[in-house]
Amino acid sequence: MTEKTNTVTLGDRVKDIAKDFGLPRLIITGFLVLLLVVSPFVGADLPTQISNIINRFSWNGILVLAMVPMVHSGCGLNFGLPLGIISGLLGATLSIELGFTGAFSFLMAILLATPFALVFGCIYGWLLNKIKGGEMMIATYVGFSSVSLMCMMWLLLPYHSPNMVWGMAGKGLRTTISLEGYYTQALAKILQINIGNLSIPTGSILFFALLAFGMWAFLHTKTGTAMTAVGSNPEFARSSGVNVDKIRLISVVMSTWLAAIGILVYEQGFGFIQLYMAPFYMALPAVSAILIGGASVNKASVMNVIIGTILFQGIVTMTPTVMNNMIHLDMSEVIRIIVSNGMILYALTRKTEETK
Repeated sequence: MTEKTNTVTLGDRVKDIAKDFGLPRLIITGFLVLLLVVSPFVGADLPTQISNIINRFSWNGILVLAMVPMVHSGCGLNFGLPLGIISGLLGATLSIELGFTGAFSFLMAILLATPFALVFGCIYGWLLNKIKGGEMMIATYVGFSSVSLMCMMWLLLPYHSPNMVWGMAGKGLRTTISLEGYYTQALAKILQINIGNLSIPTGSILFFALLAFGMWAFLHTKTGTAMTAVGSNPEFARSSGVNVDKIRLISVVMSTWLAAIGILVYEQGFGFIQLYMAPFYMALPAVSAILIGGASVNKASVMNVIIGTILFQGIVTMTPTVMNNMIHLDMSEVIRIIVSNGMILYALTRKTEETK
């Protein structure tokens, strides 16, 4: 009788763990593990694939982390992420224009991007405070319109660095700018671990860990608790003496600044600055990653960021590689688009279910 009771208890515990983790995440995790197990048998180098997943996590983690403040304050998922990314791009291009080189140019890019992120974040937050209830729709238009505006501004702004402007015209920024000689791998090379084909960008991961810890610590402060209260029940928060609009504004500014830092970290790992329409495509993967990690439109944690980024980037990285090696056709980009957009569709559907 005792053994049966213990068995039932153990089974219940397993069910509770599965329920807490979530069936969809269990399925995605299982699929990712299956891809990793299968990869050596189809000719893919497993250490290289693990390195790719770790690298992509280090590039994208902070962009996903930028979702957390706005979710906590009830502003919803930040589809206006391109506004923060543009702040980071302005900091990056100004750093090169002013002649900073090497790893120091990365620090200067952060410093130069910060004022833009603060100003844009304040305007963005003021706008979202005016249209409570429709934040995510307005945020989408803010993201789209800011990218379109900057497509013109990148041609009109008075940049003169020969490493950035079009060679023939001598003005207007190129679509892609190499960071060779500037801050390419500035973080990744710090304490980098190389074991055969396995490469771990320790510096990038530590930088993400620092910001993630900072976010966790902030959410446990008085202001962070007020932010959570505003997101959970704004009327109760207001009756408790919390300035709801101010807290929402702080969350939007934080999210915009984190997006600016996130794109700079992405660039140092990727090795290039991409302008014009590139920021247009950055919001949906970040939104999808945090939703797949278990977040909802009014609740998110640092753990959701970590789990979601690993799962999303792992599936997007591994699926094309394994499929290509299995069918021996160069369809990597087609498969990547299908898988990434499928993951995005699933995540947004999950968001809709959460809000019912």
